[in-house]
Amino acid sequence: MKLIFEQSRPGTRCSLLPPCDVPKAGLPVALRKSPPRLPELAEVDLSRHYACLAKEAHGVNDGFYPLGSCTMKYNPRINEEAAALPGFTGLHPLQPIETVQGALEVLCTAEKLLCAITGMDRMTFQPAAGAHGEFTGLLLIKAWHRSRGDSARRKIIIPDAAHGTNPASATMAGYDVVSIPSNEKGCVDLDKLREAVGADTAGLMLTNPNTVGLFDENILEITKIVHDAGGLCYYDGANLNAVMGIARPGDMGFDVVHLNLHKTFSTPHGCGGPGSGPVGCREFLAPFLPGDQAVADGDGFTLERSTASIGQVKAFYGNFLVVVRALAYILTLGREGVPEAAENAVLNANYLMALLKDGYEMAFTEGVMHEFVMTLEGLKKESGVSAMDIAKGLLDHGIHPPTMYFPLIVHEALMVEPTETESRATLDEAAQVFLHLLDQARTDPAALHAAPVTTCVGRLDEVGAARNPRLRYAFPAE
Repeated sequence: MKLIFEQSRPGTRCSLLPPCDVPKAGLPVALRKSPPRLPELAEVDLSRHYACLAKEAHGVNDGFYPLGSCTMKYNPRINEEAAALPGFTGLHPLQPIETVQGALEVLCTAEKLLCAITGMDRMTFQPAAGAHGEFTGLLLIKAWHRSRGDSARRKIIIPDAAHGTNPASATMAGYDVVSIPSNEKGCVDLDKLREAVGADTAGLMLTNPNTVGLFDENILEITKIVHDAGGLCYYDGANLNAVMGIARPGDMGFDVVHLNLHKTFSTPHGCGGPGSGPVGCREFLAPFLPGDQAVADGDGFTLERSTASIGQVKAFYGNFLVVVRALAYILTLGREGVPEAAENAVLNANYLMALLKDGYEMAFTEGVMHEFVMTLEGLKKESGVSAMDIAKGLLDHGIHPPTMYFPLIVHEALMVEPTETESRATLDEAAQVFLHLLDQARTDPAALHAAPVTTCVGRLDEVGAARNPRLRYAFPAE
């Protein structure tokens, strides 16, 4: 399809705004030497352009989307209807407190319920996404150590199977990263952890269940080792979907947690948003929470900020409408539905793994939770077909590929997370496709090297795109 600039025709208009009825205020000429080069299209052309883009994208509403560690589940329409209520969409963050009581009640109610689910005492909704939440949580840890005059704690311990954003966030927060290896079971090596902790340990960042889908049976010992060394424990909530309503990070010994409302609590996400990564903490860290906090005040609600706050990490109160969606999701499921969703996520992952394990080699099979990891290292040596080839082949069958080549501790990895929203029939069909591609790898590997062939574009030069990206439209020379 043509780019929107290629469809542009000089003089074409799409006037949707009424005539200006107030005095015009122009910008200083020095700020712009020439008018912006905006595409000129009619409304019908604009509508068709975005309709075509939508047809060329694959989302949860299009088909099976088993992207490991991302929890790409179906998002109920009631969430969207709640977030679209005019009383929410028409708000301005600088309105007087007395005019936004409903929005403040949403924040207070969501904080109460999410704290109950995570075992935390307080929560901020300012962070815009998971990695932003990681960074905010680490700033809370740093502020606490500094408040006690303990500036020698410069190291954050992170397992080698962690999400890549963990070491990046720790580095951005000014910490040195200490990576510890996983044991043969895919979990934290306790001996290596004991060797790593010391007087310079600020904290530990951990996901549980971890990136290979395993719940660490030593989690209480892990958090105790860090606490005994004077550090704090940070919970990456990316995989909370497997244990929500069943096991709480606070009960595991964690002091700080970030959540991905756009994963676990059912907001559409991908390609940059929308997102929300609220951070919960224990009471002793609450004074350091960023920005203003919504609190109950008599018969209403107000905002307050601690004098020890780390300051703003985002404008105003975060991505508010994502919080509305999450609250609608939690209230719809209720006390019984939240753990049931987690149980079904675990059931679906283990069911699909059982259908595939006789053909595909699994990295780990004992105690798998919401996702599982396959290694195609043997298949690649046998047939030359890689994890990338299988992933591309899935596209020809209307299935979005699972996560590829991650975690790094598993070679030729495919990480699959079916989520709780998929039916048994869908999982059966997906298993048939996976097994068909396995047979094809052994009988006709060339076909998989060429895949996909039914999509709007064929196999792309991903290395070339990464190293030489074209991020701007090149206007024809005038």
